[in-house]
Amino acid sequence: MEMIELEGAQGGGQLLRSALSLSLCTGIGFTMHNIRGARPRPGLMRQHLTAVQAATFVGNACVEGAALGSTSLRFLPGKVEAGHYPFAIGSAGSTLLVLQTVLPALWRADAPSTLRIEGGTHNPMAPNHDFIVDSYLPALRRLGIEADVTLEQHGFFPVGGGVVTARVMPAPALTHASWAERPADVALEARVLVSGLSQGIAYRELGVLGKRLGVEVHPRHVQVVTSAGGVGNVVLVRARGSDHVEVFSGYGERGVSAEKVADRVASQVDRYLRSAASVGEHLADQLLLPMALGAGGTFTTTAPSEHLVSNARLIEKFLPVKIEWSAIDTELWRVSVAV
Repeated sequence: MEMIELEGAQGGGQLLRSALSLSLCTGIGFTMHNIRGARPRPGLMRQHLTAVQAATFVGNACVEGAALGSTSLRFLPGKVEAGHYPFAIGSAGSTLLVLQTVLPALWRADAPSTLRIEGGTHNPMAPNHDFIVDSYLPALRRLGIEADVTLEQHGFFPVGGGVVTARVMPAPALTHASWAERPADVALEARVLVSGLSQGIAYRELGVLGKRLGVEVHPRHVQVVTSAGGVGNVVLVRARGSDHVEVFSGYGERGVSAEKVADRVASQVDRYLRSAASVGEHLADQLLLPMALGAGGTFTTTAPSEHLVSNARLIEKFLPVKIEWSAIDTELWRVSVAV
């Protein structure tokens, strides 16, 4: 079996997840050293370990080094099989990151699959359920990938306790897709989630978004989550265009005012709206892998992030593709994936 040596010191868990996805899809094994080496707590944490375990089960793989805190991993993929897969992270680690790890392998399988994943559903530094459902999955459908995700129970950091279920259909042939410059008619919508906290926090956050972005401020945009374990506060803004939706998020944290949380989200939205880019920074990175596994594509984004650059170079180690980006204007870049 062909093997690739990978260095994980300069990347986070994303490099490992992308390597697992690509290994399952290409049949190429890999060894990764110094996993998350630059992080304050290097090595595999629970959500990374669950992603490894999920890839192992889905792909009948052989793995060495799959343990909490491990900084090296050897992964030998086998045959990917469709089926029903339950996974429990055992912490507030992101259920959606685990899902994204095995999703490419399952859409290339020969039958539908279902998953049930327990852990966090709305995590800082990870795609949340709203982003996945409203932005990521619709983007995948334009590439010919059919999958849906249902939120069974919210799970907030640091308690977790959330549950998502997913259904993935076979996608035997993907299509080329393009996201050009964003249409001018973008509509903004705001929603705030609170769990175990005063609704007043949510109204203060909506007030800031109303002043800065002009979104409607109304009690119906506050969702009190009663089924979650633990305390949570999530600020969400959707930017709806004619053919694409971007989702921007912020999370309440101890010692940070509600106004500051909302102000940070408003600044994210402002930056996106100042640009003519169609795809936001976070989705830009996540489109590379499905495009590279399919028929390629192009999109415009605000700027190539460090995650996008490192993910592109990793993809090119597994696949005969060329990923390039070039500046068109201030905060407007074109990214192309040629297969």
